[in-house]
Amino acid sequence: MFYLICYDIVEDSRRQRVAKLLQAYGLRVQKSVFEAVLNDNQYEKLQQKLDKMLDSETDQLRFYPLSAHCRNKVAILGIQPKFVVDEQVLIV
Repeated sequence: MFYLICYDIVEDSRRQRVAKLLQAYGLRVQKSVFEAVLNDNQYEKLQQKLDKMLDSETDQLRFYPLSAHCRNKVAILGIQPKFVVDEQVLIV
C-alpha cells in the first residue's frame, strides 16, 4: 500500500530521529512529508518504532493510505521530486 506520511514534532532531536527512520522506509517529498510503499508487516513495524519515539502529548504523525486511483490525481506544483516511490522495497 502507498502511504503519505506527515508529522508535526516539537523537539528538534526527536524530529530528526523520526525523519531518519522514515527515510529508511520511503522518500522525503517535503520537510515533514514522506511517501512510502509498505506491506502490512513493514507498516506495523514502522508504526511501533515511531510510537516509541513520539511524545503523545506534543507530537502528531499521520499515515494516509492512497489508492492507485488517488495517486494518479495528485497535482504537484513547483519543484518535482527526482524519484518516484512506486514499488515495495524490502528493508533488511
